[in-house]
Amino acid sequence: MLGYERNLVASSLRTDQTLMVALSIPDITNPFWPEVARGVQDACEAQGYTVALLNSDWDARREIAHLQTVRRNRFDGLLINPIRITNAELRALKTPAVLLGSGEAFPDFDSVGSDSAKAVLTALEHLVALGHTRIGLIAGISQRDRPDTRYQGYVEVLLRYGLPFDQALIVRCPYSQAGGTAAMRQLLSLTHPPTAVLAGNDILAIGALIAAREAGLTVPDDLSIIGIDDIQAASTTSPPLTTVAKPKYEIGVQAANLLLERIRGAGPAVPRHLLLEGQLKVRGSTCAPP
Repeated sequence: MLGYERNLVASSLRTDQTLMVALSIPDITNPFWPEVARGVQDACEAQGYTVALLNSDWDARREIAHLQTVRRNRFDGLLINPIRITNAELRALKTPAVLLGSGEAFPDFDSVGSDSAKAVLTALEHLVALGHTRIGLIAGISQRDRPDTRYQGYVEVLLRYGLPFDQALIVRCPYSQAGGTAAMRQLLSLTHPPTAVLAGNDILAIGALIAAREAGLTVPDDLSIIGIDDIQAASTTSPPLTTVAKPKYEIGVQAANLLLERIRGAGPAVPRHLLLEGQLKVRGSTCAPP
């Protein structure tokens, strides 16, 4: 019949399904998340589901409120990049859920994330292969209670290649462009500054590029800078940023597919924890040391 639209509320009362899933992320302004969200939406819409986007803004109270929203509105499933909630709290929700991330602290749930440790290794090995031995690290300050994989990977690579460890070459700052700029200024103020810098993500790396330009340095001739993520802006900076591209869209697609399996009651008894590898994108911000 022309003009007919299915009443999802009435349908959900009959089938106990709303055909809606929630996607809870911590920072809607971070350019990493739109590609993940697009992957989630494309995969869910292909199977008749609508996605509701929830942004916690790194607020643990809002994250708890998101769980209440999922329960109150009878969402069929939840995709979440958690901040403070625990495995037990997510189990108590009694709604199929999949983690966006490593899922280390959530053994009872499927998870899909990027292999951050491998991304750090890839980035640092690129700099070492170019001949850099004095490499700085701009490490973002995580708002989650979890080990710092970027710092751990940095230390492991230095040990592997017999490079000296200098605590002064490690600067921690908020995951923001301003944080990256301030951290780079601190590194450049050293008596012996680094010849190359790994930034914890592209936003920090772009901030580092700004600080290098302010100091009158030419990147990469005077200083190499590499990031992680490959956000859209990374290819438009001056010079274009060398980075390790994380498979953001694919993370969203795979996580959504795992969730839809769980909603249908399918999938293995043992939760799956997938870590997708990134790919080095060599652009104009890295070269051999001066």
